[in-house]
Amino acid sequence: MSLDVSPALLEQAERGEVDEGEFVDCVKNSLPYAWEMVSNLVARLQVDGGEFADNQTPPPNEQARGQLLRALASDAIRGALERHFGVRLAFQNCHRVAVFPLDASADDRLARFTSIRGQLLNQSPELRDC
Repeated sequence: MSLDVSPALLEQAERGEVDEGEFVDCVKNSLPYAWEMVSNLVARLQVDGGEFADNQTPPPNEQARGQLLRALASDAIRGALERHFGVRLAFQNCHRVAVFPLDASADDRLARFTSIRGQLLNQSPELRDC
């Protein structure tokens, strides 16, 4: 199970109306490694500026890697994180998470990062089984 959903949040979903802030809190509490990764990258982007901020350090263990995969592979979770932090997220190789500003200034860099070429250039033997 990817999220620890409270009975109250589940009840909201069953009624059809879910408060996105409560969903974001659920993600934060359920996937703390992924949350911290994205939070830190957003802070770096805000402080350092530039076209993007990314992580190139593999997660410390499989639990952390699983959190990243669950957070970024889910359209709902990923979209909620993007809206909450006001960024666009990109993902490569089960650990390389990048945050890009919403404005068009980073469009070209985002396109290069998410391209087939970008994916191929980000390969290494150490990441074969990640």
